[in-house]
Amino acid sequence: MTQGLTCSCGAVAAGDAWACAKRGGDDQDHVLALPMPEWSVDEGSSQPFVRYRRMLRSWVEAGDDSWFVDEVGRLDAAVAGVDGHGFEVTPCSEFLVGERIITVKDETDNVSGSHKARHTFGLMLHLLIRQRRAGAGAERPPLAIASCGNAAVAAAVVAAAERWPLTVYVPEDPEAAVVARLRELGATVEFCPRVDGEEGDPSYLRFQEAVGAGAVPFGCQGPDNGYTIDGGRTLGYELAEQAPDIDRVYVQVGGGALAASVAQGLAIGKSQAALVAVQTEGCAPLARAWKRTAELGGLEEARQQRSAVMWPWTPTPASAASGILDDETYDWAAVTEAMATTGGHPVVVPEPVVTEACEVGRSATGINVSPTGSAGLAGLLCDDPPADAKPAVLFTGAQR
Repeated sequence: MTQGLTCSCGAVAAGDAWACAKRGGDDQDHVLALPMPEWSVDEGSSQPFVRYRRMLRSWVEAGDDSWFVDEVGRLDAAVAGVDGHGFEVTPCSEFLVGERIITVKDETDNVSGSHKARHTFGLMLHLLIRQRRAGAGAERPPLAIASCGNAAVAAAVVAAAERWPLTVYVPEDPEAAVVARLRELGATVEFCPRVDGEEGDPSYLRFQEAVGAGAVPFGCQGPDNGYTIDGGRTLGYELAEQAPDIDRVYVQVGGGALAASVAQGLAIGKSQAALVAVQTEGCAPLARAWKRTAELGGLEEARQQRSAVMWPWTPTPASAASGILDDETYDWAAVTEAMATTGGHPVVVPEPVVTEACEVGRSATGINVSPTGSAGLAGLLCDDPPADAKPAVLFTGAQR
């Protein structure tokens, strides 16, 4: 068994731990961090979990290249059987948007219709490696996720491919089409109404209770499962290869795992792009944390006083970009560090610009992107970088 990951608090986790054992016991920020590997690409493959496998923690833990490649292929074929296709490197192209040339990384036709399945496919590889280590007949723990949209569908697709039981904790008013798809995929759906006097997203709170009872955190929040960043980094790896000359990337932020993953993937790929994190006026806890971190004297101090930096957004979050309405930016510290290191910053977008950016993005690119998926473009429109800038945005989800 390989040594566990090191937490931001300095503790080394047990080899099979998904999260730091100290989490919840104090006011520090606790997130298990993946090592930063050397750049290595298998140019003979367009399947990202094969192409970039030597940079995956799951590949290191497998310790058997042939088995790993075969297992990725088997799981990918099973995903294709559920969702119609497996994983391939997604398109990255330049488009004229208004008077500006913008690089657009298009994830809308990825597995399950968004980037989220990168995270859950990566997590499933870790589960399969642990199952192999445990031996035939080992009991499979239940999987759990808190989500009302793309992350839930991504988790359900991958879980269905492996026939692994999954419970999805959703708010009381999720999209009917999402719930129907989850049930079609065999997931158990638990509705979680808001409770008077209870702070935070109720679906996330119920999810945490399930994890405390033994479920595997099968979602996209780094503090709950540090390994979720592993698969997410593949998006950053692709962007580093496809667009090496970009000087900034606008990334929509809800829970923060997307931005953390992309920033790390770009850094490993030696990209010089600054990370600009985008949230809406209806829910901007990261921008608030950025300001509070500066007031406290820096990230090291802020990590020691999480509750003074990151707490649930009030009133109830609202925006057309519903997929980034997490009450908290769970991976706030990793995203804050990436912005500070690369010379980036947060942008808070007024609601009219959220819908405008979606319309402009669809018209300019022909991509059926959702308001959540195009929120990075909304950030770019508000930020208005210099004319000679070379910006990139991620279109992360299709309009369902």
